[in-house]
Amino acid sequence: MNAGIGIPSPLGREVAYPTRYDPGLLCPIPRQVGRAALGLAQDAALPFVGHDRWQAWELSWLDARGKPQVATATLWVPADSPRLIESKSLKLYLNSLNAARFVDAQALRARIETDLTATAGAPVALAFGTPTPDAAAAGESIDSLDIAIDRYGPPDPALLSAAGAVVEETLCSALLKSNCPVTGQPDWADLCLHYRGPRIDRSGLLRYLVSFREHAEFHEQCVERIFIDVRARCAPLWLAVEACYTRRGGLDINPWRATPGTPPPPPRRAQRQ
Repeated sequence: MNAGIGIPSPLGREVAYPTRYDPGLLCPIPRQVGRAALGLAQDAALPFVGHDRWQAWELSWLDARGKPQVATATLWVPADSPRLIESKSLKLYLNSLNAARFVDAQALRARIETDLTATAGAPVALAFGTPTPDAAAAGESIDSLDIAIDRYGPPDPALLSAAGAVVEETLCSALLKSNCPVTGQPDWADLCLHYRGPRIDRSGLLRYLVSFREHAEFHEQCVERIFIDVRARCAPLWLAVEACYTRRGGLDINPWRATPGTPPPPPRRAQRQ
């Protein structure tokens, strides 16, 4: 039992390396567990659209004659799925494919999509390959601001503010860090916040992002918290938040949340990934 989320989970305990294909390794986590803490009622419409984009770097299987095959892949889990997929369980599941035979790569893709769709409760898509690294984030970094910071948790939305004429800009930071809610391991991310609305105070935004530093929450929940807090405190006309987390166990995750009606961004890969 995972004490942080109250459901059976391989996270935070030793798990044997899988030697055969086993979709039962996948561990779903109800999204409402984290959303209730943000004041989002279970039956209410979500204030955002989005997805959780996974990049898998250690995908392998056997062809019909037993010859190993290797690939990278990108997975999309819709944010409106009732369940997110725990990262360690996803790693173990993908490893369980190492000794499984498939007639071709498309049969493997269909099997993964079917298993992950059943786990998430909504259609999950897979495409082979990953994007090339960005030379730089598509926005303006706020990390060079010459400010003092002394708050590292819990996240403090009171640090956020916006005022003045309406602007449209993308602000980025590589200083987002939070912790796994069970193991305490650090999670590192490059975050980009694209909005149109009153100008967001950059010093306050940077202090707010750093206030996640000692906070324990899953990646997807952190991004939803940032979206909800910025939306409430800064009143943008529209908003999009994407965090590109660094790799762990051959996987990285890139949650994206945006105002309904916002088209999804093209897949991107931060340099640290």
